[in-house]
Amino acid sequence: MSNLLERVATGRILISDGAMGTFLHAKGLAGGECPESWCVSHPAEVKSIAEAYIAAGSDMVETNSFGGTAYKLGLYGLADRVAEFNRAAAALAKQAMGDAGYVAASVGPTGQILVEQGGDATADCLYKAFEDQIVALAEGGADAICVETMASLEEAIQAVRAAKENTKLPVICTFTFELGPRGFRTMMGLRPDRAAKDAALAGADIIGANCGNGIANMIEIAKQMRAAAPGVPILIHANAGVPVLIEDGKTYFPETPEYMASRVAELVAAGANIIGGCCGTTPEHIAAMAKAARA
Repeated sequence: MSNLLERVATGRILISDGAMGTFLHAKGLAGGECPESWCVSHPAEVKSIAEAYIAAGSDMVETNSFGGTAYKLGLYGLADRVAEFNRAAAALAKQAMGDAGYVAASVGPTGQILVEQGGDATADCLYKAFEDQIVALAEGGADAICVETMASLEEAIQAVRAAKENTKLPVICTFTFELGPRGFRTMMGLRPDRAAKDAALAGADIIGANCGNGIANMIEIAKQMRAAAPGVPILIHANAGVPVLIEDGKTYFPETPEYMASRVAELVAAGANIIGGCCGTTPEHIAAMAKAARA
């Protein structure tokens, strides 16, 4: 099987997977419980999520490792289990996918703020945290590293560097934007065009956006990133709309599989090469979007 970048270069739109967190909670993950720990304590449940998306048409699935750095795991008293959890996360997704597609290892923000941005974390400390996680994900069998949901360009660059310098895997780097009076910005004020250019300069092989927006806003974000980085593949993982709080503290995501599928052609025209979902999306959403993309 060709590697992920070779596959993207053929021009075929690839289908990624959908939400992980909401799926885990539906399977019984309790509030305050570490999601990544389920890779060891509930491996069959975690693997079944990947299998559900593969059955829906995903060419690529992500790992249950979003909060897998020592910083995030440390909030649960589990900082010493970085290697164990991340190896297991990648291995489970790889077992589900086999050679039929790709496993993109999820690497989320550390939750730390760099000194130069008003926090107390150094770039070297963030790099080391990402290195430990990413090396374990590669050892577990990942086909690519997906640095995602980033707000800080500086933090994203440390994650990309850690992946490029410690593995030979393709690296994806995506950011989360909010629409405000000045247009789309991350929480740290980063625009889509600058995020696209600078992530690519840092070594990201694929750039993009995930979370925070429904598919309509993601179309505009994809256009801005494509204009800024014409030759770099783009991944888009849209939420199933903006969540609405309903009774008992539960949230409802309003965008249906049919609606998201109806906007796929526009997303492709805007420049997206890999399409999937984030919060609120289900295997039904992915199946509908896959059908639309392959039409």
